[in-house]
Amino acid sequence: MEIKILFEPPPRRSGKALLVLAAFLCAAVASPASAQSCGATGLAVQVLGSGGPEMQDKRASTSYLIWDRGVARVLVDAGGGAALRFGESGAQMSQVDLVLFSHFHIDHSGDFPSLVFSSWFEDRNRPLPVYGPPGNAFMPSTTEFVHDLFSDPHGAWRYLSDLTGPGAAGVYKLAPHNVIAASKPVLAFRSPDISAYAVRVIHGAFPALAWRVEIGGKRIVFSGDTNGQGDGLTQLASDADLFIAHNAVPEGATGVERRLHMPPSVIGTIAANAHVKRLILSHRMLRTLGKEAETQAEIERHYAGPVAFANDLDCFPVN
Repeated sequence: MEIKILFEPPPRRSGKALLVLAAFLCAAVASPASAQSCGATGLAVQVLGSGGPEMQDKRASTSYLIWDRGVARVLVDAGGGAALRFGESGAQMSQVDLVLFSHFHIDHSGDFPSLVFSSWFEDRNRPLPVYGPPGNAFMPSTTEFVHDLFSDPHGAWRYLSDLTGPGAAGVYKLAPHNVIAASKPVLAFRSPDISAYAVRVIHGAFPALAWRVEIGGKRIVFSGDTNGQGDGLTQLASDADLFIAHNAVPEGATGVERRLHMPPSVIGTIAANAHVKRLILSHRMLRTLGKEAETQAEIERHYAGPVAFANDLDCFPVN
């Protein structure tokens, strides 16, 4: 006998009620999350995604999480696979104070909806600030990106549109902001204990930012994707305690690859000129994987500090 189950779609904007019910049902069967260890007693950066857009590298795409004494404070980018790694890290979206985007290529932003959806199952009761670049003919601005995903009437996931409407104090809302940066660092965000500075970087024709997060008297810098042109990134990374640079192309890259990304010699030069204390190489792609010895040798021609190659879920204390 065939059994047909008829489902009538709920009335418009009833998504929140459905999610609350789903959260209750999931809580009844979910097993406790394992405790995280990255940054449990201090400041640290966890690499959620160390890869690029290729699936064959078996890495999550670009994403980073700043931990402060066991609390996940800042999320930088959210490429494909980042949501799974976020869960594996033990982090909670209810803890995150700030989301920063370098740009909106899929390998830097594709898992943002999954992270937002996950956050509805937590007890977040305050806005979530989201900062990123302005738009152009190729890319949406940060405000457009958020609203194109979630807002009524045309958002791709408009059943979550409650997150983008006006709300009272003490209510969870997404708060997107466009950062109009230039060749010199600008202050984009400040709270009592976190500051975020941005500089415009060159990544072909795509609006892109590099970020510096200052917390606990330490400086953490994320290059994002850039060809390294100009001295803005060097200024941003000045005296950084940790500099996370993208190792997407090998030395000698030409054409489109070189117009989009910086080779090891440029990474090493920027790290040296900025006097960074430690260099982490991430956004590792098939064209650079397996070439670590050559990459490190080229960087060491310019930069004498410690260098590490990132893998998913690696934890780097900021001392």
